[in-house]
Order: sequence, then C-alpha cells, then structure tokens
Amino acid sequence: MRSRSLSTRMIVASVVLAVLVATGFGILIHSVATLDEATDREAHSKDVTVATVVLEKLVIDLETGLRGFVLSSNERFLQPLNRARAQLPGRLRELERLVSGNPAQTRRARALRQEIEEYIRDYSVLLVEIARDAPAAARTEIAVGEGKRRTDAIRARFAELLSAENAVAAASAASAKTQSRRAILVAISALLASALLIVLFGLYLARSIAKPVRAAATASSELAGGDLSVRLAEDGPGELSELSKAFNAMAVELERSREDLETQNARLRESERRKSELVTIVSHELRTPLASVLGFTSLLLSRDLDQGDQRRYLEIIDLQGRRLSALLNDFLDVELLEEGRLEFARQLIDLSTVVGEQAQLFSGQSTRHTLDVELPEKPLTVRGDPNRLAQVVGNLLSNAIKYSPEGGIVKVVGERDERFVRVSVRDEGLGIPEELQKRVFGKFFRGEASASGIPGSGLGLTIARSVVEAHGGSMSFKSAAGKGSVFSLELPVAAD
Repeated sequence: MRSRSLSTRMIVASVVLAVLVATGFGILIHSVATLDEATDREAHSKDVTVATVVLEKLVIDLETGLRGFVLSSNERFLQPLNRARAQLPGRLRELERLVSGNPAQTRRARALRQEIEEYIRDYSVLLVEIARDAPAAARTEIAVGEGKRRTDAIRARFAELLSAENAVAAASAASAKTQSRRAILVAISALLASALLIVLFGLYLARSIAKPVRAAATASSELAGGDLSVRLAEDGPGELSELSKAFNAMAVELERSREDLETQNARLRESERRKSELVTIVSHELRTPLASVLGFTSLLLSRDLDQGDQRRYLEIIDLQGRRLSALLNDFLDVELLEEGRLEFARQLIDLSTVVGEQAQLFSGQSTRHTLDVELPEKPLTVRGDPNRLAQVVGNLLSNAIKYSPEGGIVKVVGERDERFVRVSVRDEGLGIPEELQKRVFGKFFRGEASASGIPGSGLGLTIARSVVEAHGGSMSFKSAAGKGSVFSLELPVAAD
C-alpha cells in the first residue's frame, strides 16, 4: 500500500508538473507567435517608411532638376529629372504593393501617384518646353508659384502617408512590447511553479538515490558558476542515465550558446564602433556645409547686397548644398549596394571619354594641383553604366586632390591590352601607412584624414569598388606613407 501510494504520488506529481509546464509553454508559444506577428507588422511598416522616403527623394530630385534647368537653361540639370522620372513608376508600384493590405494607405498611395503623375505631365514636362522656348516665361512668378503649389501638395501627401504609417508602426511596437512582457511573465510563472514541484519531487529522490543526485547537484553548481565543461557519468538506473544525458546535452548546448553569444557580442561591439564612426562622420561632414548655408542665407535675408555679392553667396550655398546631396547619395548608394538593388546600365562606351570629362571637371578645383592625363589613341571600349563609371573616376580624382594638400601632379593614365582596360590615378600626397592598407575599402574608413582636417564620408572607395566589381572588374592600389598613392581600376574589354 505504501509503495502504491508513493507511486501514485509520483505519478500525480509528474502529471501536475507536465500539465503546468505544458500550459506555461503553450501560453508562451502563443505569446511568442503573437509577438512575431506584431514584429512582422512593425517591420512591414518600416519597409513602407523606407519606400516612401526613397520615393520622396526621387520627387526632390525631380523638382531640383527642373528648378536647375529653368534657372540656368543648362540641359545637364535635366539628368536627375530624367533619372527620377525613369525610377518613379517602379517605386510607386513598390509602395502600392507594400500598402496593398491597408485600404486607407492604398488610397493615400494612389492619391500620391496621381499628384506626382499630374506634376510630371501637367507641369514639369510643359515647363521644360517653355524654358527651352522662352526661359523668361518659365521663371515668372506664376510658373514658380504653380510649381510650389503642386510640390507642396505632394509633400503633404507624403507627410500624410508617413504619419499614418508611423501610427501603424507605433501601434505594432506597443503590441510587440505588451506581448513581450506577457511572454516573460508567463515564462517566469511557469518556471517558478515548475521549480517548486521539482524541489518537492527531488526531496523524495534524495532519500533513495542521494549519491547520483548529489553528483548532479554538484555538477549543476559548477555549471551555474561558469564551468561549462563539467559532465556527468551516464551510467546507473535508466532514469538517472537519461538525466545525465540530458544534463550533458544541456551543458554542450550552453557551451555552444556561450560561444555564439561571445561572437554576437563581438559583432555588436564592432557595430557600435562603426555606428560611433558614422555619427562622428555625419556630424562633422554636415556641420560645415550647414553652417555655410545658414550663414550665407542669413546674410542674404538680413542685408541689402549688390547683385555680384548675392550671386557669390548663392554659389556658395549651392556648392554646400551639393556637398550635402553628395553625402546623402553616398549613404543611399551604400544601402542599395548592400541590398543588391543598385541598377546599372549596360552600354558600349569609350572610357577615355569618361576619364577626359572627369579630368576636365576636376582640373579647376585647385590651383596647386596639375592634372596630367595620358590616354591612348585607341578607344578604351567597355560595356557598362557611364554615369556610375564617371562616379568611380571622379572619386579617384577627388581623393587624389584631397589627399595631396600640398599640391603637386595628379597623373591619370589609361591603357588597354587584349583582355582589360586599365585606368590609374597617381598622386604625390600623404600616402597610406602599411598597417592601415587592409581597411582602405572598408565602410567609413578614413585613416588619418579626420586628424588632418580632410573632409569625406569614408564611403567613396567602398562604392567605387562595388561598382567596378559589378561591371566584372577589380580595383587595386599601391601606397606608402608620405610617398603618395596609385589607385587603379580594371574592366573587361568590350568588342568595338
């Protein structure tokens, strides 16, 4: 009777413990599933926000290109406008796809599409034609006011859509937080209740099989103290053998988890370091152009200046604005490259033309530098995106000038053989110390540039190498501290 009663108690205790644990884990699993759903909704809201911001940037490019062309009658300013017009349909479709599950957001996205299409069809296209035929008419107060009214309406649509999506994201975040707290409370309650029953159950086992249990307890203490190498002998009765095996499996898993955690911590520390570098770079690079824009804008607003001074100040504001735009474009390009969404044209081009145009563009940037360009008579024919390759060459020329603060000769050489076209840019500047050369193409790496007061985001070479590799080529360099650097790019030769 005593034996049966004890067995009954053990069975009842086991059943109660199993039911309690199953209930706890069932609730926990349900909470985790709900948390995952809330997290997915929040992530989707973030995707909608990113798509909206990218779309808004294209509209800004559209407006900026149109304004630049109207003011200057320079066809070059139509490039961002045409590029934005080419990308807008796809971006609008992507936004509508992302918000398709939300009827209210779908209506807003369609209204936004209508505003943008009407702006392009009814205003920008007509204004470009007017600016070509009668530039003065395109700059009238009526034309400018109409553009402002339409762009204000588009901005209002963006603001409305983003505000609604932010509300959805906030609600999802709040739901995720609530579900997380609930899951933690359920887990703690189930753990405490299970621990209580396990202790009661263990009191009986301690009287009958004290030695194996004591060994397990000692090993558990060592494990809790951080010794994850402790193991139990897997002999003895069947139950104890299974317990020992489970303990050893847990120890192995904990040891593996600790290694994974240490690896994740190292990654987090590296991520934090890069984030700090990014904050430092962005704050430093934005401060100077913003100060110039605000300062000269204040002068224009507060003083009566002659036309010459006004133009000079506006040129400075325009230059600093372009500097800010270039920095933002670098960040956008890096994001698109990492996501594999950066698109490239595939045209048959002469790289000599690209190099010559970029050299002419940079030749007047510094009176202390001389650009010596050496190109062969035979075309350097490659297949690729002329704008992106011009960006790469421009980055190499800009770096050669920036990192040669004392001036000197910047040598640009183009050559080809049967397989490759090669362009090299040599400077007589600061050079790169050997211990830093492995990090030259890394994101946000600027070496000793910050200490030397040389501006930059540390993204140019990262983008340049990615663009060249996307064209099937490669980039390399040679450098020595104090003796200048040579950066080279190679691209496959295309059939003439």
